Amino acid sequence: MMNTHSKDVTAFFYVLLLATVFCHAQSSPNQLEAKAAVSQIHGTLKLRGLQKPVSVLRDRWGVAHIYAQNQHDLFFAQGFVVAQDRLFQMELWKRSGQGRLAEILGPHALPRDVNARLLRYRGDMNAEYQSYAPDTKQILEAFTAGINAFIADRQKPGGPGLPVEFLVAGFKPENWKPEDCLNRMAAFAMMSNVFSELRNAALVASLGEKKAADLLSLDPPVPLDPAPDSDFRDLSPKLLSGLVGSDSRIEFPPSILAESNNWTISGKLTATGKPLLANDPHRVMAVPSLRYMVHLVAPGWNVIGAGEPGLPGVALGHNQDIAWGFTIFGLDQQDLYLEELNPSNPLQYKTATGWENMKTEKETFSVRGLASVTRELKFTNHGPVLWEDGKRALALRWIGAEPGTAGYLGSLSVDRARNWSDFEAAMQRWKVPSENIVYADRAGNIGEHSVGLAPIRKWTGLLPVPGNGDFEWSGFVPADQLPHSFNPAEGFVATANNRMIPENYPYKVGYQWYSVYRVARIKEVLNQLKTSGHKVTINDMEKLQNDVLSIPARELITLLRHGATSPSAEAQLLLSWDADVTRESPAAALFEIWFHELSRELLRKVAPESSWGILQELLPSEVVQYLSRPDPTVFGANPESGRDQLLVDCLQTAAQHLIELQGPDPKNWSWGKLHVVQFRHPLDKAPNASFMDLGPVSRPGDDETVDATGYDVDSFAQRYGASYREIIDTSDWDKSVAINVPGQSGQPGSVHYSDLLSLWSEGKYFPLLYSRPAIETQATDKLVLVP
Repeated sequence: MMNTHSKDVTAFFYVLLLATVFCHAQSSPNQLEAKAAVSQIHGTLKLRGLQKPVSVLRDRWGVAHIYAQNQHDLFFAQGFVVAQDRLFQMELWKRSGQGRLAEILGPHALPRDVNARLLRYRGDMNAEYQSYAPDTKQILEAFTAGINAFIADRQKPGGPGLPVEFLVAGFKPENWKPEDCLNRMAAFAMMSNVFSELRNAALVASLGEKKAADLLSLDPPVPLDPAPDSDFRDLSPKLLSGLVGSDSRIEFPPSILAESNNWTISGKLTATGKPLLANDPHRVMAVPSLRYMVHLVAPGWNVIGAGEPGLPGVALGHNQDIAWGFTIFGLDQQDLYLEELNPSNPLQYKTATGWENMKTEKETFSVRGLASVTRELKFTNHGPVLWEDGKRALALRWIGAEPGTAGYLGSLSVDRARNWSDFEAAMQRWKVPSENIVYADRAGNIGEHSVGLAPIRKWTGLLPVPGNGDFEWSGFVPADQLPHSFNPAEGFVATANNRMIPENYPYKVGYQWYSVYRVARIKEVLNQLKTSGHKVTINDMEKLQNDVLSIPARELITLLRHGATSPSAEAQLLLSWDADVTRESPAAALFEIWFHELSRELLRKVAPESSWGILQELLPSEVVQYLSRPDPTVFGANPESGRDQLLVDCLQTAAQHLIELQGPDPKNWSWGKLHVVQFRHPLDKAPNASFMDLGPVSRPGDDETVDATGYDVDSFAQRYGASYREIIDTSDWDKSVAINVPGQSGQPGSVHYSDLLSLWSEGKYFPLLYSRPAIETQATDKLVLVP
């Protein structure tokens, strides 16, 4: 059940890319030509820029294990190796941050490019680099030099030529600079508050602040606090529809409030007597995969795991001493300011001391198929102007304007942490994205730190505020005052984008969290294992990551049992169901349709018609809450009877819909026939390039199961989920397991383009090998890079 509040945002760039890239295709390579263009992964390559030889062992699952003799060569080699597999994906990511997509995509990308340049970092570069690990600049220099070495190697006379994707798209890659890795757009869309503020403002304008707050289910409960005389008329998230967009295949920037799970378990509860740690960040399902797995070994470095291709290091994984994994924390890291413009001079805005001139910058944009165009970028004292109508403007203050807020670069410190003390020191440098980061170490300790750069504000941050009022940040919450725990008494820590702040927390860091059911199910299973005395194993963790029991289904079936005094055939189907949303289940198919019918009808009962288009649907927890505690104002004088009738009526409607989709015989119904995932390449609309796509693959689960398979309610197609999973065994690193779908390589002709898809589809894993002897036994290719 996809979060529809973010669906409009994520759809924009998906459509844009389909409509543009393939229109400019220069050629139409077939599968044989794609195979011929695959990078060299065995033998020897001479590269200018290396200091000493580097060995790259690729195991049978496509993971590159890089062995270098110094740090410079390690990251030079990482840049080279990741470019071998993902250069086209990296080039799009880089251009998205530079505001240069229109050069290759055409005029439809121009609004997004304008916004990317508005949001780029304009602060002191020394402060920027110093905010990360002290050697970050040197690492980025080596990493980007390695990328450039691959580009040069592929374009040298008589060389193998560019990867096939560039031939299809009709443009060439450009050399990288260290600052290209400081991309702010990649992190921006993981902060949904600007869109939430505008949605909340629209609700207040439509319903008033009290009714709007009731419908938003704020946690902790808090009144909405519009500034006196605020005018929110005509405000809507649609005003910023061109701000970001997410191609649901290549995802730049990432999806808003993408879901994830993680947990860490004390050795007191495990079969080995050492901690286990599990993480499955849920992101876009696409080809190539969002994540890239790598193992980095050099003096001072021995870290393995996954990260995003355009960044050095490992974002989540383990080194020789500690393991970690993350889920989105959901801090409110943005504020919109409603600036009053001078009617006689729209370049002036009102401040507390009078009219002030906006700062302006002229930017020139190259646009494919057109002449270059120039746009004027505007800024108030709060930040870039994202929208204006001549009378008002929306200016953004966000933490991306602060030094050290490029996504995931804080991991360069975590990668080298040896213990909890080092880990906590690294948390001081982790600012974006805000994450709940679980921890385990070989000494037997576990912990968690919810971290990110969090503004200190005296208002809630839930609505736009006047630019000329007293609404300014007063610093940032110290990292050691954000939620964290070390060796908790219950023996485990689990997070799943749920609220982590304690009761009566003194800082206003957020009131809208995504999940309650996934973390509830994780804790339920872990407590069951703990109570039974069963010692937890890797296999138990694999089962839990693939768990598809739906708590909402279980709770609604209980209500249906109460309300269906003479159960119909469809009611009996649900009443005999175990609430496991398996792909084979007829009952699961019926439940998913039934649930959305209930959500739609409940919205119409609890909210005035003027708000239906704003809210679109209720969150699953809201649906269950309204039904579990029926209110006379919603269901009539006899609320339980009214609730029961709604359950039955919506079930009949759902059954009729399923009959239309899959026929009248319930034996032919199944959730997996409706719920599929297709891995689509950004170039799949180019002539003869459809072979780049993978699937469709039948899927279990939904948005509220631990195996979260968020889907579009119109098509039931999965859009988001666990594209990468890791389960780490601190007792023996070689016993750790992982999966990355659909494969390590983004090159369509590579054997590692889709070789992990079948394993992932079956809920299986491959060994995440760490020791050199274990890797040698499974190495299928060895590439030696020499100066």
